[in-house]
Amino acid sequence: MSGRRPAFPGLPGELVLEEAAGARQRCGSDGSVPGTLLCTNRRVAFVPAQGPGSPRPFLPSEHEVALPCIRKLVAASSFTKPKVLTGASTLKFIPEELALFCRDFRLLRFHFHENGLAPQAFRVANAIAQAREEAAWLGDAGEGCDGARPGDDEGEDEEDEESEDGSSATLLFESLRDWEKELKRQGAAGWRVSAVNERFDMAPSLPRYLWVPSGLLDHDLKRLFAHFEERRVPRLCWHHPGGSALLRAAAFHAGSEPGSEDARCLEALLLGGRGPCVLVRTAELPGPADIQLAHLKLRALCLPGAAAEEKWLSALEGTRWLDHVRSCLRKAVEVASLLAGRRCTVLLQEPSDRDLNCLLASLVQLLGDPHSRTLPGFQSLLQREWVAAGHPFPHRLGLLRCDSPWEEAPVFLLFLDCTWQLVRQFPAAFGFTEAYLLALHDSSFTPYFSTFLFSCQRQRGHGSLPASPWPGAGPGPVFLLTKGALSAQPLPWRGGRPPPHRSRWAPSLESLGEPGGGRPPLGLLLPCAAGPSVRLWARCYLRGLPEAQRGRFAPSPAGLAEELLLLQDRLSALTA
Repeated sequence: MSGRRPAFPGLPGELVLEEAAGARQRCGSDGSVPGTLLCTNRRVAFVPAQGPGSPRPFLPSEHEVALPCIRKLVAASSFTKPKVLTGASTLKFIPEELALFCRDFRLLRFHFHENGLAPQAFRVANAIAQAREEAAWLGDAGEGCDGARPGDDEGEDEEDEESEDGSSATLLFESLRDWEKELKRQGAAGWRVSAVNERFDMAPSLPRYLWVPSGLLDHDLKRLFAHFEERRVPRLCWHHPGGSALLRAAAFHAGSEPGSEDARCLEALLLGGRGPCVLVRTAELPGPADIQLAHLKLRALCLPGAAAEEKWLSALEGTRWLDHVRSCLRKAVEVASLLAGRRCTVLLQEPSDRDLNCLLASLVQLLGDPHSRTLPGFQSLLQREWVAAGHPFPHRLGLLRCDSPWEEAPVFLLFLDCTWQLVRQFPAAFGFTEAYLLALHDSSFTPYFSTFLFSCQRQRGHGSLPASPWPGAGPGPVFLLTKGALSAQPLPWRGGRPPPHRSRWAPSLESLGEPGGGRPPLGLLLPCAAGPSVRLWARCYLRGLPEAQRGRFAPSPAGLAEELLLLQDRLSALTA
């Protein structure tokens, strides 16, 4: 029959709950497309009556959205006020239009203009509201629960065949072998893989395996866990070829009173054989609450008609989202330059060690390690510094049924934006493009992969240049990096005041790139974080404004040919 919709290619275990044939999807100022609106137990999908085939499974398209990605569902009628629908809502009118406000900045609008669609519209609206609530992930509701992995992930370590040096494979850091292989790739002499947390009994939110100094025994390492918040002790996350070491840890526990033996073990971890230790605290970076507020303002601004055209740029600056991007890039440049210019230990310290430390550690490695800028290297970086390190994805992305608004903060999305800034400024240095980052951004809201569904590895398992001397400092002092300058800092269990000496580290950011000021070390990226250089990620955030997307996508073969010609012109200009 000509009026029937094409067959819907459901996912394994996917069931169609309700459908409304004859609905229309609004397409900005270009009118609307007729088709069938379906609600399944996994997603809301629209199957156009005409045009290219049906939606592809697993990959988001302009015609579908995963249920957890729906931030707000609004039913509208010309006879009453719009109503926000939840699983407990009672819809008392026949909706003429449904608006789906998505977490990935899309706005999907469907309307029902035929009189005969009233029962279907009513049923599909209620079905979406109910299915959205039931689809919220519960496997991460608490640190003590053992959620099962929602897919058959067994044997993931064997899926990717590796080259002899392992450089072409994505490491998942679930096995001891992966941790040993990456430590060997980094050339981290003097460090080893410790299995002290293999059963998660020392620190539930830390990974099974940690990188620690070779001379520090597990027996001594166990003494240190109690002195840090959430028992998240300092451990290596990147070893610079020049000998510097990047560590990360939670804040010192306020109530701990380490004895002399504990102090000796900690100093061996922070200072042993690598010169000074520099503490880098995240207080200068935006906190999760600041990130969440800025993201909410940005999302509201990117809706149609949110601000007059002549005031849009000032409204964008008022969200402070780009300010937060600049702050993160500046701090990452400071740390990466410090590691490249000196033989030292840099300790990233955050109260929880699960948010800004993930972002900063990843950015520093993107700037300083060319391998992390390849596709498998970048994926391995995310697995190690975010997934295995215990970033609370479900809480921060708002994917839990028992949503706590004060816990939501898209720190990972801020990191993707910072990465996009680097890709835009240094396209030839990266082995992936904006399209990959966009897919990663959207995948964080879909329930098809286990990567973003858990807060730590425990839950997931249950469900260079020669080193330069440090001026004016002997071996072993501890410094604090604040606004690009160093000040002496006592360890928390040492009494007395720190020396009043303040030292500016070299090479300074200003001198790098200046005539006679020295060039950046080989392999180090130094992005510009000044106002004009940090741009809005338009292809991601302006998807709700079709008029702003002209030229950014290829909606047809002719559009694809035009985009290819544009890329060829850009390549010619770069190679000229």
